Amino acid sequence: MRLYPGSLLCLLSDFVYIRSMLSKKTKYGLKALTFLANQKNKEPVQIAEIARHENISQKFLESILLTLRRTGFLGSKKGKGGGYYLIKEPSEILMTAVIRVLEGPIAMVPCVSLNFYEKCDDCPDEDSCSVHKLMLQVRDSVLEVYRNNTLADIIV
Repeated sequence: MRLYPGSLLCLLSDFVYIRSMLSKKTKYGLKALTFLANQKNKEPVQIAEIARHENISQKFLESILLTLRRTGFLGSKKGKGGGYYLIKEPSEILMTAVIRVLEGPIAMVPCVSLNFYEKCDDCPDEDSCSVHKLMLQVRDSVLEVYRNNTLADIIV
């Protein structure tokens, strides 16, 4: 993993939990979803067309679209006229769900995660931990934005 200046490091028992920027996987997944949402005819779109339009590696995009299909955001059709398409209305696709599928936990440290909580081994008391208090505020602010946005809200 690459460390970025200012990234948050939380040492846990046998691994390092790092969260600094939105991954390319998530960024490209959001771009692909908005591309599909902008299709007026709602017909399946081939990976090559999405990749070309959004300037994404076709092989990388294929992996992302498979993840989105397996998790219920997309459908796919094989053969002539095949490709990927949204199976929900853009207004029904919550950003919290998309981010969790593509990025993983929203919280920057596991001790404040709503769905993936883990106690930090180096912290004897979360209530008096300044990092914990700050990361609760960060998590809540980020969740506020994600919860109040759907795919329909981010279409340009």
